[in-house]
Amino acid sequence: MFQVEAGGTRRTIDVQRAGDGWSIAVDGRVTSASVSQMEGRWSLLYGGRDEKGPRRSYDVVLEPRHRSHQLIHVDGRVVTVRFLDEARRSRGTAATEAGVREIVAPMPGRIVKVLVKAGDSVAAHQGLVVVEAMKMENELRAPRNGTVASVRVTEGMSVEANAVLVVVE
Repeated sequence: MFQVEAGGTRRTIDVQRAGDGWSIAVDGRVTSASVSQMEGRWSLLYGGRDEKGPRRSYDVVLEPRHRSHQLIHVDGRVVTVRFLDEARRSRGTAATEAGVREIVAPMPGRIVKVLVKAGDSVAAHQGLVVVEAMKMENELRAPRNGTVASVRVTEGMSVEANAVLVVVE
């Protein structure tokens, strides 16, 4: 589960594998989706037989992530989505706060790269681990300055949503 902001609106999104498709909950409203990729473009078909209304198809193109935001083209229209750090959003400036922080997987995926090891000093917003989910790589970053207390994953490992990946003190 993760928080995003698009067009000034904050949303909570949860993505789970559901058979050969996906279950996507946006602010608690669940819908099914089938996703396919062709030539760098994603096609998403939303809705299910048990849901009211027709199924809708969207042509979605993802651009590489730019620090805290993702540029997404939906049917030719550019939408900027900003991924929110829950601790920073609820407490203010996480970069200066003390305490242990667990960096968790925002959704099920595979660890592509581990960028730190236990004992490393890290700066706020420094990359810690890269997770691939839904064919998109996401670099998870340190919420504040600190020291890596533990790394709980290895490259190539599959992880579930909310699995603890790295702990920063």
